Amino acid sequence: MSVSRATFLAAAACATGLALPAAAEFRFDNDSGGYALFYGQFDPAYLSFDDGVSTFGEVVDNGHSNSRVGFWIRQPFAAGEFAFNFETGLGLRPSFLTNQLFTPKAINWQRTSIRKVDFSWKTDNAGTFYLGQGSDATDGVAHSDLSGTTLVTYNSIADTAGAALFRTAAGALSLRTVAQAFPSLDGGRTGRVRYDTPSFGGVTVSASYGEEILAQAVDFETADIALRYAGEIGATRIRGAVGYSRVKFANGVTRHDTMGSVSMLHESGFNATLGAGNRKETGDYIYGKLGYQAEWFAIGGTALSIDYYDGDDMTVAGSQSQSMGIGAVQSFDQVGVDAYLGYREYQLSEPGTAYRDATSVLFGALWRF
Repeated sequence: MSVSRATFLAAAACATGLALPAAAEFRFDNDSGGYALFYGQFDPAYLSFDDGVSTFGEVVDNGHSNSRVGFWIRQPFAAGEFAFNFETGLGLRPSFLTNQLFTPKAINWQRTSIRKVDFSWKTDNAGTFYLGQGSDATDGVAHSDLSGTTLVTYNSIADTAGAALFRTAAGALSLRTVAQAFPSLDGGRTGRVRYDTPSFGGVTVSASYGEEILAQAVDFETADIALRYAGEIGATRIRGAVGYSRVKFANGVTRHDTMGSVSMLHESGFNATLGAGNRKETGDYIYGKLGYQAEWFAIGGTALSIDYYDGDDMTVAGSQSQSMGIGAVQSFDQVGVDAYLGYREYQLSEPGTAYRDATSVLFGALWRF
C-alpha cells in the first residue's frame, strides 16, 4: 500500500470512528438574535474504473459532494439579515482528478479548495444581495434533483471520474476524458456580485457577474442569469430552474451556455428528473432520471434511481456520448451517515475514431456534522 493511500485510509478510519455518535450542532447564539454555526462533512469513497482494457481503483473523496468544513455567521440587520459564510474543501484526493496515468496526493489543500468567502444581506422585501467568492446565478441550475441519490447518480456525471481516459478501439489510451464527453454545463463559483429577487409564487430570478480569483493562470469573467421555481402541486414537490451563462476568457474566446432542469417527487416516493443543456460553440445534451424513495428499514430511508445522459457534438462535431447509471443510497439517521453505491457505463464515438466502452463503480459513505 502506498504512503498516500495509507494516509487517506487512516484519515477515513479516524473520521468514521468519530462519526459513531450522533452529530451535535455546533451553534453559538448571541444576545441580539444572531448566531455562529459551524458545520462540515466527510465523504470518503472507493472508485473503480474499467476502460475496456485495464482497471484502476483508488480511495478518493467523492466529487459529487466533497469533504468540507465551514461556518455561518448570521445577524439581524436593517429589516433583514446579514450573513457571512466561509467554506473550504479539505483538499482530499478528488474522484474527478484520478485516472490511469495520474493519482493525486491523498491530501493536497490549495487555495482553490476554498469554496465560499461570501457576504450576503437578505432583506425583508427587496431580495438578497451577495458579494464575495460564492455561487454564480447559474450554479445548480442544471442539477435540480429530488431523487435522494445525487451522491452517485447525478447530472454532473464527470464528478465521479471526470479525468478518466477513454481507450481507442485498438486499445491505446486517448487524450479524451469523461469530463469532455459528459458536461452538464452547470454554473460554478467565482468572486462575484449577485442579486436574487424575493420569491413570487415560488419563482426567484437571480443575476450575477463574477471573475475567477482563486486559480492561478486562469483568467475569465462570467455573466449569469437564472430563474428558479420551488413549490408543490397536490401531492408532488417540484424544483426547477433555467439559466444562461456567458463566459469570456482572457484569450478572447467566449462561451455561451444555456441549461435547465426540473425534478418532481410524489408523496408515494416515486420521482423523476429531467435536464438539458446547450453550448453554442459545441453541442447539447439531454438527461433523465427515474427514482424511488422508501422507508423499508428503521435505520433510515432508502433511495434508488436509474439515469441516462445523451450528448451530441460535445467533444467534436458529430460526436455522440451516452451514459447510463444506477445508484442506491441508504441513510443511517442515528449517526448522520448516508452510505451509497453507484454503477455507471460510458460510451463515446467520434467521426473517424471508435472508443471502447468504459464502466465505473463508486461506493462510500457521507457523514455530515
